[in-house]
Amino acid sequence: MKDRVRTASAALLFLVCVVTLTSAFNLPSRSPDLSPRLASLSRAAKPAQQRTRLTLADRVAYQRAIEEVYWRHRIWPKERPDPKPTLDEVMPSAQLEKKVADYLRKSQALEDYWQRPITPDQLQAEMRRIASHTKQPGVLREIFAALGNDPFVIAECLARPILAERLLTELYAHDQRFHGELKRRAEAELRTHRSLKDMKQTSGMHTEAEWIKSDSAETGAASADTKNIDAVKMNGSEWQERVEKVAGEFGSAKEGDPLGQIKTGVLSPLQEDEGHYYAVAVMKKGKDRLKLATVAWLKEPLRSWLVKAETQVPVTMAALSGSYTLPMIANPSGGCTDDTWTGTSVTNAPSGRDVHTAIWTGSEMIVWGGGNSSGALNTGGRYNPTTDGWTATSTINAPEARDYHTAVWTGSEMIVWGGWNGSSYLDTGGRYNPSTDSWIATSLTNAPVGRTQHTTVWTGSQMIVWGGVNSGGYLNTGGTTDAPSGRAHHTAVWTGSEMIVWGGGNPGLLNTGGRYNPGTDSWAATSTTGAPAGRFFPTAVWTGSEMIVWGGDNHGSYSNTGGRYNPSTDSWTATSTTNAAAPREAHTAVWTGSEMLVWGGYNSSFLNTGGRYNPGTDSWTATSSTGAPAGREFHTAVWTGSQMIVWGGFGGTGYLNTGGRYCAQQPSPCTDDTWTPTSVISAPDGRQLHTAIWTGSEMIVWGGYSGSYLNTGGRYNPGTDSWVATSATNAPLGRFLHTAVWTSSEMIVWGGSNGSDLNTGGRYNPGTDSWTATSTTNAPSLRIDHTAVWTGTEMIVWGGYFNDGSGHWLNTGGRYNPGTDSWTATSTNNSPAGRELHTAVWTGGEMIVWGGHNFANYLSTGGRYNSGKDSWTATSTTNTPAARHFHTAVWIASEMIVWGGYNGINVFNTGGKYCAQSNATPTPTATPTPTATFTPTPTATSTPTITPAGTPTPTPTATFTPSPTATATPTSTPTATPRPSPTPRSSPGPRSRPTPAPRP
Repeated sequence: MKDRVRTASAALLFLVCVVTLTSAFNLPSRSPDLSPRLASLSRAAKPAQQRTRLTLADRVAYQRAIEEVYWRHRIWPKERPDPKPTLDEVMPSAQLEKKVADYLRKSQALEDYWQRPITPDQLQAEMRRIASHTKQPGVLREIFAALGNDPFVIAECLARPILAERLLTELYAHDQRFHGELKRRAEAELRTHRSLKDMKQTSGMHTEAEWIKSDSAETGAASADTKNIDAVKMNGSEWQERVEKVAGEFGSAKEGDPLGQIKTGVLSPLQEDEGHYYAVAVMKKGKDRLKLATVAWLKEPLRSWLVKAETQVPVTMAALSGSYTLPMIANPSGGCTDDTWTGTSVTNAPSGRDVHTAIWTGSEMIVWGGGNSSGALNTGGRYNPTTDGWTATSTINAPEARDYHTAVWTGSEMIVWGGWNGSSYLDTGGRYNPSTDSWIATSLTNAPVGRTQHTTVWTGSQMIVWGGVNSGGYLNTGGTTDAPSGRAHHTAVWTGSEMIVWGGGNPGLLNTGGRYNPGTDSWAATSTTGAPAGRFFPTAVWTGSEMIVWGGDNHGSYSNTGGRYNPSTDSWTATSTTNAAAPREAHTAVWTGSEMLVWGGYNSSFLNTGGRYNPGTDSWTATSSTGAPAGREFHTAVWTGSQMIVWGGFGGTGYLNTGGRYCAQQPSPCTDDTWTPTSVISAPDGRQLHTAIWTGSEMIVWGGYSGSYLNTGGRYNPGTDSWVATSATNAPLGRFLHTAVWTSSEMIVWGGSNGSDLNTGGRYNPGTDSWTATSTTNAPSLRIDHTAVWTGTEMIVWGGYFNDGSGHWLNTGGRYNPGTDSWTATSTNNSPAGRELHTAVWTGGEMIVWGGHNFANYLSTGGRYNSGKDSWTATSTTNTPAARHFHTAVWIASEMIVWGGYNGINVFNTGGKYCAQSNATPTPTATPTPTATFTPTPTATSTPTITPAGTPTPTPTATFTPSPTATATPTSTPTATPRPSPTPRSSPGPRSRPTPAPRP
């Protein structure tokens, strides 16, 4: 390595000396003036007279031209009160230089470390691939035009970054120079730890899972005594395939009974995949049951290695001379064939996973988190349909690994929150900025208690979470009377003025619901006359005038029925079952503006079928299965405005990192009813219960848990069908139970736990893909289960819990100003009593906290904090809802609406509306804006509910992906405990069909 460093240094010195003669380039000491240069370059670039040299300033100017196209397509939620900023405000010249330096360094590394320099032929082939595989030909044409339609510039500034990322990812994954030491350590540990008991004493991550053959004659008995919430059912063919794979890992003969040849209690030889070394052991086996244990060692992520290699690889390279031709872009008409599928690329795609989240940014789909046989994940990827390529999201400062979380898109950031990390319910999260590929932890101050299977909506300025479940039981925490009873696995949509929740269970099946009006802080029950039968895991979309719920699970009986609820008349209309899609659960649903699209799911087998429901005619049309992705469940889906993109999930071959694009809007810009797969090149590792958001141009996935606390992720650009990893440099420590807020340019994450409680955090700027640590000077004390709100200038964290041998419920907090990187303690004069698992909302002038618990007490008290005066005023106790925690709260115009929750004995379907008009100014309320959702809400949610909520307009909305709403994670049944701590469920292992949470 020393010789290689000397060689690289000598090359750098030589190139610096001849830079003016060879047109090589180095990073400048100051930012160039890009606008005049870009204008002159556009005029000068002519295909007939190709350029043969590019300076660094040229490359930076062209990079800005590309980013400008994506920024134009970036979704800015109409509910946001502030105008969409300019590209220069979110991505300064320094960040553009960083992006150029990054792809040049990767190109140089291919030559220095693998002797595989990129050639002109490869660049020409990559241009052809992008042009022929693009899923957004219109956007690609805009990019070509921005680059002057110059094939030389397109090769160097568009194709090179994508190609360098893909080749480097492939070569690094199995290179023993970088992973050999880890492999030798794993082999050495396996030689001395050969028993099941010894597995837990290795340095690897230990997980367990149970498989059940569901079509066995013994299934009934097996199901009856199954206590493991993670037991995975699979049909005969799936069972055979998975068992043969396990037998192969033991080197057993392929003939005969593969299961009978595997000994119990013995570890397999060391195995390898792209992200891990691992070994498996069979703990128990029966005719149709198998319990597995896995120990895995995580390889060093590519991004982490690149950070260390940056000082050894020069940012110097001459542009390749060659005769390039401008490729013809596919679908010149700009349309696509109706009712057809196109596969998404798997090159550099994130690893296979399920119960992750996904959001659509306007130009990219971002998937993040989730889980697979290695456990929970904190990685992700951004899929660009324009180039049909993937870019990994950064793991630096990414939230810890998780699944069953939720995710929403704010217009500039994806916010993920909550979920399950294999042992704990999380109240932490992160804000991912795809422009900078960077993470900022969400605040833990006043954060809701950790949970899964919750729902979330984005109001335009706030993310509202409600319901869910944790070790304390089913939550209906919120705050107004007449709220629906506590529940999980329900759906939620935002109408523009009300939040409507429906269905789920606690543990019995419910067909009840409620409409919460934050303006009046009041609940109104939804009618049960003509309502669909109760069910778990239905999906729900909002059409602009009605909520449509469909499908789900009725204690093992799958449904293909549903209903349309009109809040104006408080009435239900059943959806037609004629030609309806087959019964199912764990599917996704999106609203196109005129139709509800449902796809995938499970009903004794994994489905790759779906249906388009038109509420105007009350009729169904089957979606095409030609070219459709493989059947799956717990996947994600987002709507781009013309296509539905599905990705990830769990199917017959395990955790999937494949996907597809389905065209459902003719004539342009796609072919109706068609699929196109998302790229897997450079995609984050497979995972479940991650989150995904859409930025307007990218989908960002991040975080989760996979045996360790993760801070990785990826940004997927659908325009280029490519992934870019989120930066891991200076990222906060992996964690969970933290909080996150979005400032409009940065995501701030704070607090939480990584085994120890934390009071650290970070600000992630997606425009620069960079992290900045939050100051610890005067920061609040260590804590989890706190809340956090964003005021427009400050993040306020409050409350929470800290354990130093004895429990401490906190009534302290702090105001963090990112502009000055400084903390100011919140006053404790007249502050509410210390607590955790409470809720907090921002009114526009005050933060209102309510509920929660401390010691053995459940609370019905709260307080209004005025940050301008640093003063508290107690909330009224007259007519308050019953004391509770694990409830939800939203702010709408002049009222805070709380609902649901748990008090150690009862799960509530009640709540209350608290009027705080005197000091609050109306703020945008959550609306069905295009955000990815893993839960049945009209906005991106990170919960493992399969209902990508629709929005009143065909704007990109994330679906069935864990979005910032609580997610369905295995939780124990409600027990009265002073401080319900997360009840560990079996860690995610090689599950064939993971169960998102304990079913009632």
